[in-house]
Amino acid sequence: MRRLPDTLRRLANALGQGPDDVALAGGHKSLLLSRGSIRHVAFYPASPLTTAPVTVDHAPEPDPVAQTIVFSDVGLERGGRSILAGIDLVLEERRIGVLGLNGCGKSSLLKLMVGLLPPSSGSVRVDGLEPCADAAAVRARTGLLFQNADNQIVYPVVRDDLAFGLGGHAGEVDAAIARSLERLGIAGLADRRIHELSGGERQLVVLAGVLARNPRTLLFDEPTSQLDLANRNRFRDLLADLPQQAVVVSHDLDLVAGFDRVLVVGDGRIAFDGSPEDATGFYRRSCG
Repeated sequence: MRRLPDTLRRLANALGQGPDDVALAGGHKSLLLSRGSIRHVAFYPASPLTTAPVTVDHAPEPDPVAQTIVFSDVGLERGGRSILAGIDLVLEERRIGVLGLNGCGKSSLLKLMVGLLPPSSGSVRVDGLEPCADAAAVRARTGLLFQNADNQIVYPVVRDDLAFGLGGHAGEVDAAIARSLERLGIAGLADRRIHELSGGERQLVVLAGVLARNPRTLLFDEPTSQLDLANRNRFRDLLADLPQQAVVVSHDLDLVAGFDRVLVVGDGRIAFDGSPEDATGFYRRSCG
């Protein structure tokens, strides 16, 4: 638990919130105050509600059905500055890419989908649920992976970190962890210490923690930006095999080449929406 203060500071920065907005609460394994959870640990502004641990089942879930994510005339302002404006989208494909220059609002789209940011205008619905008001339900079925894996790691040992926030009998939790690690080909990391792992291995550990919760949708924020070529290619292959719906923010144009749909965000708006080939062509032209 000695790492929690540093982790809280990192998470406050990652979420764009002040450190005073992130606090610890009592409850199962000292879950952080929240109305829901990303992955198996919740890092959110203080709330009068705490979240019960996610209970895992004995057997793995069947292949999930893609959710329908709807943005209706969504605007987002922060600090008096417009981040997003006039966003109208219906996202229901299995693989969706999001391209755009730094600071254009790509990551904000993901945070709106899980209620980390409330829209300033308009509405967001995830299978009919409002991400802020129905945070627990939305986050139980929607996992977000930050760009920096360290922002989602709390415990110093892989197995303990994955168990954090998972409820159920010890045997059920162990089985869920084992399935998740084996699915990614990293079962051998279960008893390793986090600080001994490479950046690519840490990224996979965080993904294993998300998968242990059996989400229907995975949201990735620049998942390959800190990976070397070998681990980037490994992630590409893993992503192709995952049954979950995935929305991937990336600068890696080759990564989104086989996706069903790709959005290009520019100046806080959807500048292009179409096939990977057409979207990447538009993006290259718009970047000069």
